[in-house]
Amino acid sequence: MKNILIIGSSGQIGSELSIKLRSIYGEANVVCGYYKPPFPDGFFEAGPTVEIDATDISQIAKVVKKYKIDTIYNLAAILSATAEKYPKRSWDVGLGSLMNCLDVARECKCAVFTPSSIGAFGSNTPKDKTPQDTVQRPNTVYGITKVMGELLSDYYFTRWGVDTRSVRFPGIISNLTHPGGGTTDYAVEIYYNAVRGEKFICPVKAGTFMDMMYMPDALNAAVNIMESDPSKLVHRNSFNIAAMSFDPEMIYSAIKKHYPDFVMEYDIDPLKQAIADSWPNSIDDTCAREEWGWKPEYDLEKMTANMITVLKERKNI
Repeated sequence: MKNILIIGSSGQIGSELSIKLRSIYGEANVVCGYYKPPFPDGFFEAGPTVEIDATDISQIAKVVKKYKIDTIYNLAAILSATAEKYPKRSWDVGLGSLMNCLDVARECKCAVFTPSSIGAFGSNTPKDKTPQDTVQRPNTVYGITKVMGELLSDYYFTRWGVDTRSVRFPGIISNLTHPGGGTTDYAVEIYYNAVRGEKFICPVKAGTFMDMMYMPDALNAAVNIMESDPSKLVHRNSFNIAAMSFDPEMIYSAIKKHYPDFVMEYDIDPLKQAIADSWPNSIDDTCAREEWGWKPEYDLEKMTANMITVLKERKNI
C-alpha cells in the first residue's frame, strides 16, 4: 500500500486528486499538504492534512519522514496568466518546490509526480499534432518553469535514480473547483455562466484552438502513470496527453444544444490571447498511449453533458 503526500492539495487539480487517491489507497494513506484552504466540506476529517509551504524543504522532509511517504504528488504552481503578473513568485513556487521535493525524494527514496503543461511549448513549436519530442521555447514564466521542471526531473532520474514521472496537462475543465488564473479558464467559466443563465464574455478570440481535458481524465492520467511499469517508460518527463481540441465557437455551440438562448460575446484579453497563440492547437499523445496505455474517456459533447448535469444539481455555483 502506498503512502502518498500531495503538495498543493487545495488547488484545482489537487482538491479532486486528493479525493480520488484516498478512494483508491485509503484515507489514512494519503496526506494532503495545503498552503491555502478552502477544502470541500468534511475534507479535514477524511484523512491526514498538514500545512506545508513547498518552498521550505524542512517542512516537506518532516512530513515525508513522519508519515513514511513513498510517493509525492507535487502540484505547487502559479498558473499561466497569474504568473505573468508575479514572475519571481511563480519561479520560486514552480521550481523551488520541485527542487525541494526532488531532494527529499532522493534522500527518502520517494517517487515524484510533477505535472508539466502545454505551456512548455512556444510559438516556434509545431502547432498541429505537436510531437512528443520537439522544440520547447516558451515565452511565459509559467512555461519556462515547466520546461525546467521536466529537465530537472529527468536529471534526478538519470543522476540519482529518483523515480520521476510527469504528463503535460492541457487545459483542465472541472465541475468542482473554480478557475485559478489559467489561460484556458474560459472553458470552465463558460459552463458556469450558461447554467446561471448569464451572458458569457470570452477573453480569447474565435478560432483560438487549445487542447483541453475533463478533470476525470486528468485524474486518471495522474494515477495511471504512477502505477505503470517503469521499465516501459521512455519519456518520463514529460508525456504529451490529449483528449480534445476546440475553439470558443465549438464549446459555445456544444452548450447551446442544452441552452439555446445562451449568449456569448467577445472582449479579448491581450495577455491571455498572446499566451494562447503561443501554445499548440493540438498535440500528439502517441507515446503515452504506447508506453503506459493512456486513453481518455471524454470528448467535448460527453463532457458538456456531464458538466451541465453536475452544475445544475449544485447550489451556489
